[in-house]
Amino acid sequence: MVPWPRFPGPPLDHPLPPVHPVNHAAATHRLSSLCLGAALALAGCSSPPPAQLDGSVPTQWTQPLPAAAPGAPGSAAAPDLQGWWKAWGDESLNTLVEEALAANLDLSQAQSRLRQQRLLAGTAGSAFRPVFTAGARTLQDIAAIDSYFHASIDVSWDLGLFGAREAGERNAAASVLDARGRLQAARVALVADVVHRYLDIRMAQRQRALIDEQALLDARALQLAQVRQQQRLGTAEAVHQLQLQAGQSAALRASLRETQARSAHMLAALLGRTRPDAQWLQADAKAPLPGPQALGVAVLPADLLRTRPDIQVAQAAVERAAAEQGIAHAALYPRFVIGGSLLYSFNITQNLRTTQDNAPTFGPQIDIPLFDWGRRRSQADASELALQAAVQAYRQSVLDGVAEVESALAALDAQRERIAALQSTQQVLAERERVQDQRLKLGLDSEFGGLAPRRAALQARSEQTTALAAHALAYVALYKALGGAPLPAEDQDAADSGMAPLAPLAQGAPS
Repeated sequence: MVPWPRFPGPPLDHPLPPVHPVNHAAATHRLSSLCLGAALALAGCSSPPPAQLDGSVPTQWTQPLPAAAPGAPGSAAAPDLQGWWKAWGDESLNTLVEEALAANLDLSQAQSRLRQQRLLAGTAGSAFRPVFTAGARTLQDIAAIDSYFHASIDVSWDLGLFGAREAGERNAAASVLDARGRLQAARVALVADVVHRYLDIRMAQRQRALIDEQALLDARALQLAQVRQQQRLGTAEAVHQLQLQAGQSAALRASLRETQARSAHMLAALLGRTRPDAQWLQADAKAPLPGPQALGVAVLPADLLRTRPDIQVAQAAVERAAAEQGIAHAALYPRFVIGGSLLYSFNITQNLRTTQDNAPTFGPQIDIPLFDWGRRRSQADASELALQAAVQAYRQSVLDGVAEVESALAALDAQRERIAALQSTQQVLAERERVQDQRLKLGLDSEFGGLAPRRAALQARSEQTTALAAHALAYVALYKALGGAPLPAEDQDAADSGMAPLAPLAQGAPS
C-alpha cells in the first residue's frame, strides 16, 4: 500500500489560527445584492431609444372637396367615418351592411385572431416571473446498497434586465395592435365591398331596363326599315346597320346580366348567404342610385388618415421591430437569473433522513455573452436596420394614404363634372325628342324618323346612370382611403371617452 503523501505544515506545537464560522446565507445574500445592484445600474441605461415616426401630411388637399347640397347629410362639419354610407338614406343598403358586419366569416376570423393575441399578450411577462418546480423520485447509490427518496423544490427567476422584459411586453402589444389593425382592415374592406356590389347591382338593374326599352326601339326600327326597303324608300345598308345595332344591344344585355349575377352572388357571399335575393337579379328602371347632391364633404381633416388600418398595421410593425431590437440589445448584456433549490433526502434502506447536501441553495446565475459575442452583435445591428425599414414603411403608408385620398377626390370632381355635362346633353336630347313628337303629331315626319332621337335619349340616360354609379364608387373609394368603417368595441369606447388608440398625425388639411 502506498502511503498518502504528507505536506509540510505548521509544527505540532504551533497553535493553529482560530477558525470562525462562516454565515454562507449572509455571504450569498451580500453577493446577490452586489450583483443585482450592478445589473440594475447597467439596465437603466441599456434600453434603446424609442423610434420616431413621421406622420406629417400636407397642410391642404390638392384636389377640391366635393361640396354637398345645403341640408344634405354629407354637408356636416366632418364626415362620419363609422357610418358614411348612411348619407344616402337607403334603408336597404343600411340593412345589408349591418347584416354583413354581423355574419361575414372573414370578419369573424379577424375578430378571433384579435382575441387570440389579447390572450397571448396577457402572458407576455410570464417568462420574467419566478418559476417554481417540484419533483420527487427514488434512486440508488453507485454501490446499489441503499435506496433514497429525493423530493426537491426549485425556483428560477429571470430578471429580464437590460430591456428584455420591456421588449417582450412591447412585442405582445405590437401583436395586439397588428391584429386590431387587420380587424379594422377587414371591416373597411367588407363595408366597401358590400356598398360596391350593391351599386353594381343597382346600376345593372337600371341599365337592363334601359337596354330592354332600347331593344324594343331597335326591333321597331328594323321592322320599319325593312318595310321602307320593300317600298323602295330605304336601302339594304340601312337595314344591315339596324341589324348590327340590334345585335350589339343583345350582346350588351347579356353582358349586363352576367355582371349583375356576379355582383349578386358576391354580395350574397359577403352576407354569409348561399344564394342571392331574387330581386337582385331582376331589371328595375327605378333602382336607387345616390345623386351627387347627397355625396358631398364640407370639411376633410387630414388627421382622419390616422384611422386607416394599414397605418395601424405599419405602426404595429414598427413596434414589433423595436421590440426585436430591444431583445437583441438585451442579449448583448449578461443575463441574470436568481435560482434556488431545496432538497429533502430520505434513506429508504436504513429508514433514516440524510442530512448531507440538504442545505438550501440560493443565488444568482449569470450568463455572460463571450464566445458568441460576434453573432449577438450582428443580430443587434440587423435589428436596427429592420427597425429603420419599418419606420420607412410607416412613412410610406402615410404617403399612400394621402395619394389615395387625393385620387378619390379627383375622381369625385371629375365624375361630378361628367354628370353635369350629361345632364345638359340630356336636356338637349329631351327637347329634341319633344320637337320630334310634335312634328309627328302634325304629320311633318314619320314614326321611323322619330326613333333615332328616342334612342339617343335612352343612350344619354344610360351614360348618366353609369356616371352616377362611377361617382358613387369614387365616394366609396374616398371613405375606403380614409379607413371608414365601424370601429371595434374597445376602440369605440376609447373614441367616446376622448382617447385615441393611435398617436395623432401632424396637423393637416383642414378643408
